[in-house]
Amino acid sequence: MSSDELKIFIGLGNPGDEYIKTRHNIGFMVLEKIASQNNSEFRQSKKIFGKICEIGLTGNKKRLLMPTTFMNDSGKSIRAAKDWFGLTNNELLVLVDDMDLPLGKLRLRSKGGSGGHNGLKSIIKHLGTSDFNRLRIGIGPPSNITKERKMKTISHVLGKFSSEERPILNSVIQEIIIGIELLQTNGWEKASTRLNSYKPDIS
Repeated sequence: MSSDELKIFIGLGNPGDEYIKTRHNIGFMVLEKIASQNNSEFRQSKKIFGKICEIGLTGNKKRLLMPTTFMNDSGKSIRAAKDWFGLTNNELLVLVDDMDLPLGKLRLRSKGGSGGHNGLKSIIKHLGTSDFNRLRIGIGPPSNITKERKMKTISHVLGKFSSEERPILNSVIQEIIIGIELLQTNGWEKASTRLNSYKPDIS
């Protein structure tokens, strides 16, 4: 895909003060940082069931979307935004947390399954396909023991990053922002090579 095809960046998460800065909301955290660095603010849009923000110059404008439908119905907002702005699936990039990746690992993909993630399940359902771009952002599992992992999944994803995790998290967010800029200037191949091989420097 060419870098100019990306028109909207979608961060997944849950609305509400109780979910701010939780692991499940890492997609929101990235977009909020991008908006802040571009001196832009999100506004609620009832038409697309989410908060929307515009960055960039006229002619090269990009949109940031944070669905406010709650994670399990994220696809409703994304489908509404896609239809409202007249976008194709190639023009979307979804930023989503992933327990199967350790914190500090990133995976940029142009398609794939849900991996059991309810947000991705909802998007696949509403778009009618799993062929859409996504950046999986590792948050690590609550346990490497299957039984414990299942028991602790909800508390883990809805929990906040620990003080030990914060330096890695901050490094990851900055890397994602660099990667998104690279996507737009140098294209998919160079950006994916960088992001997929990223290792956080926390020394």
